[in-house]
Amino acid sequence: MHDGIELEKLGIPTAVICTEPFRNTAEVVAKIRGMENYPIAYIPHPVGSLNEDQLRERAKEVTPKILKILT
Repeated sequence: MHDGIELEKLGIPTAVICTEPFRNTAEVVAKIRGMENYPIAYIPHPVGSLNEDQLRERAKEVTPKILKILT
């Protein structure tokens, strides 16, 4: 979150990906960092236990959100 927000403040388009259980924390951090409506791409949790095919599927699912954030 911090890096994404700081890069955005420098004019570098950035997309932050966060798992659902951390939604509240991410939104609070964005607000504290001065970007209350900072767009975040949320994905289901967990990701650490997924195999390569499952991770690839998650990436395909979140790609449209990321593109929307970046454009």
